[in-house]
Amino acid sequence: MEDSLKLLVVVHHFPPDHISGAEWQAYRIARGLRQRGDEAHVICVQSDARGPAGQLGYTDGLYDGIPVRRLYFNLPLAPDPFRWSFRNPLVERQILSYLEDFQPNVLHLISGYLMSGTVISASRSLGVPVVLMPMDFWFLCPRVTLLRRDGSVCDAPEDLVECALCLAQDRRRYRLTARLTGGASNRLLRRLWRSPAVLRGMGKADLLAALEERRRYLRGMFRAPDLVISNSRFLREMLTTHGLHNPRFRQLRQGIDTERWVGDSEKEPSPYLRVGYIGQIARHKGVDLLVRAFRRLRAQGPPPRLLLYGNAEQFPAFTRRLHRLIDGDRRITFAGTFPNERILEIHSGLDVLVVPSVWYENSPNVILEAFAAGTPVIASDRGGLAELVQHGVNGLLFRMGDAGDLAVQLQRVVDQPALLESLRKGIRPVKTVQEEIAEWLQIYHSVTQGVEHGWSAVN
Repeated sequence: MEDSLKLLVVVHHFPPDHISGAEWQAYRIARGLRQRGDEAHVICVQSDARGPAGQLGYTDGLYDGIPVRRLYFNLPLAPDPFRWSFRNPLVERQILSYLEDFQPNVLHLISGYLMSGTVISASRSLGVPVVLMPMDFWFLCPRVTLLRRDGSVCDAPEDLVECALCLAQDRRRYRLTARLTGGASNRLLRRLWRSPAVLRGMGKADLLAALEERRRYLRGMFRAPDLVISNSRFLREMLTTHGLHNPRFRQLRQGIDTERWVGDSEKEPSPYLRVGYIGQIARHKGVDLLVRAFRRLRAQGPPPRLLLYGNAEQFPAFTRRLHRLIDGDRRITFAGTFPNERILEIHSGLDVLVVPSVWYENSPNVILEAFAAGTPVIASDRGGLAELVQHGVNGLLFRMGDAGDLAVQLQRVVDQPALLESLRKGIRPVKTVQEEIAEWLQIYHSVTQGVEHGWSAVN
């Protein structure tokens, strides 16, 4: 029998206050290890805008039996907030102290966002093996998402002038000038800021220097872990293409915790098509795109319905925009939130799920959960979504950001009822969380023993 493990999971947030993909990944791993008798602790950030300057506080507690340390510090009051965002000495000291007390066999860092690269350097300095799991673009992009402020996708994260211009849009004067000039001011700045003399004259030389420092430092931190794991081929290729290299960079698809689900997957009969969305009610998730596409649908029989599951109060300005787009259309309903245990019940009332994201998703749980519940998916054709959804097999794909093409795919489902049944039959079994935990155990034991994995992808 393998020796028991002591694992420290480090992640930017953790349930119950935050329940996105990275948080659930951390929870699944910690809970799975503790269920088999291993020790697993979690460190997360409760707030990066709380407390006096230069100090880090924390609270210790339990979540579902998992020991969790929740940090708080005030990044805006740091001597250099931008540099501290990727190289935080307060976090480094906290991780060093916790490692010395807990003495884990492995540290598992998820994302790096809010925690900074010092988690890796602290662990390496004490000889604790590190598994890094990027689940977003934080190592490439200070905004994490590769989304510009105007919602467009950045395809050139290695261009530091573009990064500087993107960050400058946080200031109202740059946004207002760009709006008044139809973007001409940004085009001019894009040329001017490539001159060191102009940068110095405009006071932007240090921003470019800090961006270069960020890139150099995080590339070094990315090379340091004993193993780097990505949920999707897309994220692995994207990070590697843009200069983040580690010879021990592998892929492992996450599992779904179906044991906690209640009910069954039998679809409730309905005279009309039921289209669903589950997730954040947010711009980068493309919910407005879905509303525009849905409102174009026409049906010979009973009109289709759209159910929007998510917290409509999280981004109130965006929700107001959605209400204007909906314009009283009674076919569209804000259905609120629900606990994960009710997934089967929710999907029993859906015929198809739409994932209309306008940014590069990695490996969304919402798609795997839909497949586990027997629901076909219509998704954007970029990023990790296109790995999971096979057009015409287990779902349909549409051009990312194109409401017209999404409407075409939805209309196909309206006009061809037999298509849905065909897509359901194309859904393959989804990995369970128990299978995923078995793979993580293999990984943790291998890095503690200095064994190199031979596999390149586990799906």
